Amino acid sequence: MNLVNFWFVLIAFLWGGYFVLEGFDFGVGMLLPFLPRDEGERGAMFESIGPVWDGNEVWLVVAGAATFAAFPAWYGAMFSGFYLALLLLLFFLIIRVVSFEWRDKSTNPAWRRAWMWANAGGSAGIALVWGIGLSNLLQGVPLDSSGDYTGGFWNLFTGYPILGGIAFMLVFAFHGAIYLTLRTVGDLCERSWHAARLLAIPAVAVGAGYLIWTVAVAVDNNDKSVFPPVLPAAIAIAAFVLAATFVYLRRSRIAFTFSAVGTLSVVATLFTSLYPRVMVSSPDFANSLTIQNASSAHYTLAVMSVVAAICVPLVLIYQGWTYHVFRARVGGEELTGAAETPAA
Repeated sequence: MNLVNFWFVLIAFLWGGYFVLEGFDFGVGMLLPFLPRDEGERGAMFESIGPVWDGNEVWLVVAGAATFAAFPAWYGAMFSGFYLALLLLLFFLIIRVVSFEWRDKSTNPAWRRAWMWANAGGSAGIALVWGIGLSNLLQGVPLDSSGDYTGGFWNLFTGYPILGGIAFMLVFAFHGAIYLTLRTVGDLCERSWHAARLLAIPAVAVGAGYLIWTVAVAVDNNDKSVFPPVLPAAIAIAAFVLAATFVYLRRSRIAFTFSAVGTLSVVATLFTSLYPRVMVSSPDFANSLTIQNASSAHYTLAVMSVVAAICVPLVLIYQGWTYHVFRARVGGEELTGAAETPAA
């Protein structure tokens, strides 16, 4: 594997890690208006992700920086072409971050309710924009011979990308509901189980439909054969089905594991469907950006590889330790036998 391929795979891994970890954060945020019955339970939901959400955001920073350094032409085309969409994404990210900090500045119910909705709206908006944006990379956008975007904002909103946005929202909400069954106790945990069961079928159905459409778009728009994109797509669908099955069996840890595998496999499907291109041009396919014409010089990739070999393992170790430290459940009186079955 040469350095260009290595960095394409590493960037896919970084984006996958971001969506797996921030995915349940976004899911918890989207469920804030619906699960808690009082301010105490709402505070418990904030507390369940409070120690880890900012650490999860580091994956976005690292993935974005790695994309910029390894594939500057790809980064530039996305930021010029998707400028308004990324500005909207930045707005959602800001109000979500601010909601964590400002919610506790007052005990006024209206104030706290406003920031609760800000977190929920920001979480849903981020998931929607990411799904639409990543899907457009594969479906194809109008690029000229210099790799510059020549379309408009509304060109991004067609059937397949919109389904991608909805699928990301449902999958993250399902992922977040399962996470809450691991981190909460009492009535809040019971309602989290109920939410996970309600979300299981739509998340699996829409997610599977999106993955099947992704493989079809890869074949039609990116000159790919069905294999290998169908492999991670099949793994993702199987993982989501198993996650839903174990939700109904009240096995939270293994259900969360499969929902994480499914989320990671969705990203793998998108990147496998893109390779060896990073941004498909439509209707002029010849203007597509490839890993070769969008990458940095060999020396730059070599230096980055040394840095990544040192830093990425340290980040993984630190985050693993963080999740171990903040593993205790939150949310009131624990119900005996309600949070987990003995087999779990």
